[in-house]
Amino acid sequence: MSTSCSHFDQIHSVSARTPAGCEECLATGGHWVHLRLCMTCGHVGCCDNSPGRHATKHFHSTQHPIVRSFEPGENWGWCYVDELMMEPVPHAR
Repeated sequence: MSTSCSHFDQIHSVSARTPAGCEECLATGGHWVHLRLCMTCGHVGCCDNSPGRHATKHFHSTQHPIVRSFEPGENWGWCYVDELMMEPVPHAR
C-alpha cells in the first residue's frame, strides 16, 4: 500500500449521474449496501460488500482511480491504484 496518492489531478467537480443509487443496480433491479462516487466522471457504483461490486468494476473498466463515499455524512475516499484511503477527500483543482 502506498503512503501518498499521485492521482489528485484526476479529481473533478462532479455531479452524481444517478443520485438515487448505483447506476448498474438501478438498471438491473439489483441492490446495494453502500455507494461510491467516481471523482473523475460522477458514476455512482455500489461497494465491494454489495453483490454487484460496481464501483470496483467501474475502476477496472475505466481506470478512474479515486472514489469517495456517497453515504450521507461521510467524507472519505479511496484510490484504487495506490490502495490508499484519504479523509477528507481533496477538492477538485
